[in-house]
Amino acid sequence: MITLGDVTIHRILEQDTPIFDPLAFFPGLTPEVMEADTAAHPNEWRDGKTGLLNLPIQSYVVKTPHHTVLVDTCVGNHKERPTRAFWHMRDDDAFLRNLAAAGFAPEDFDYVMCTHLHVDHVGWNTKLQDGRWVPTFPNARYVFSAAEEAYWRGENAKATVHPYADSVLPIIEANRAELVADDHAIGDHLRFTPTPGHTPHHCAIEVGRGATDAVLSGDLIHSPLQLRYPDLGMRADVDGAQGAATRRKFLDCHCETRALLCTAHFPVPSMGRVARAGDGYAWETVQGD
Repeated sequence: MITLGDVTIHRILEQDTPIFDPLAFFPGLTPEVMEADTAAHPNEWRDGKTGLLNLPIQSYVVKTPHHTVLVDTCVGNHKERPTRAFWHMRDDDAFLRNLAAAGFAPEDFDYVMCTHLHVDHVGWNTKLQDGRWVPTFPNARYVFSAAEEAYWRGENAKATVHPYADSVLPIIEANRAELVADDHAIGDHLRFTPTPGHTPHHCAIEVGRGATDAVLSGDLIHSPLQLRYPDLGMRADVDGAQGAATRRKFLDCHCETRALLCTAHFPVPSMGRVARAGDGYAWETVQGD
């Protein structure tokens, strides 16, 4: 947990097992750059034993004086993920256990906000109950970018997009969704900010009353490697060039603001600040309380 003024931010881990080959995950990465950066930063972004990416799957709870908000909901249980065997039909209570260990029950949440609607950011939106997908967080309003939802609704109409079909559409059908503009705010403390590229309407989430004290960056940046090589995109980027431009603009901005970055996939502690370093950026980790 970390405290920033009248807000607390809790990191909630679902999975921390290296599963991705770096060269497949980052198509523009060369073996030479991979090995050189691994030597310079051993056991940081790459697992020392397997050589696979250190890429945790995690969420954040943001507690303001007025609201308790869950940002992104990881992979989830009992979901059909035929193209990702490591996430297919999971049956693991780690996420809910870690949520409880941080002091939160599913009933405690006022809002769930999703930075975007990819598989590892929407999974616990729903749970399987009596053969139906129902909201996991029964008292929450689920906040999605309207344009992001429309994009995935269109993709799902062409061919089933399982994360949309089992983790987004049931929320809409249950009348728990709020489809909002890409600059939508919740109270005085949380607001979407557009960060397109990884998906067409990906949004980071700024935290802070007035000034931006922290930013939950979603999949704008996946790995510390991309701080040193910010033009390096990952394989699921819908528009890699746009994603790279957005990433540089975002990082340039927060070198100045010194806002705390709460990343979706950086290794523990996953939170830190950025500073300029040559043509890239340096990462300064911040430990929680």
